[in-house]
Amino acid sequence: MLRHHLETPIGTLIAIADDAGLRSLLFPGHRVPSAIETIPRSDRGFEALTEQLAEYFAGDRHHFELPLALRGTPFQLRAWDALRQIPYGQTRSYGEQAAMLGGPESAHTLARAVGLANNRNPISIIVPCHRVVGADGSLVGYGGGLPIKRYLLDLESAAQPLFTF
Repeated sequence: MLRHHLETPIGTLIAIADDAGLRSLLFPGHRVPSAIETIPRSDRGFEALTEQLAEYFAGDRHHFELPLALRGTPFQLRAWDALRQIPYGQTRSYGEQAAMLGGPESAHTLARAVGLANNRNPISIIVPCHRVVGADGSLVGYGGGLPIKRYLLDLESAAQPLFTF
């Protein structure tokens, strides 16, 4: 396992990866376990992540193509996969994300579980939990803080073309 620090417009992100792929991407202010400091720091192996994040922050990348090594419960993995299905520049409510997992009839009961799973999302931005908002469209909970969530949503909405042909 290796650790890499990336300077971005939202601050320094910490990436953790192993041979299987990216395991976590943490924001400034994230709960960072002290054990992370024991992971060797390296620039090697993070070139694709660095390049794709730079393109994302420039508004030029709308989809990431990186090997991910997500680890979680079966439900968390399904919830995180649903996050990756939310298109760039769009948002979904927790209920809508829940409906993606279990059908509309179970959306209400799954919405709370979805929120808990999203809270445990280890790969911010790449697995875009910032695209999930409250049922009324309000910004709610985000590990990186609401100002960063607003920044990411504004970044994505600004990159959307006004007209498509």
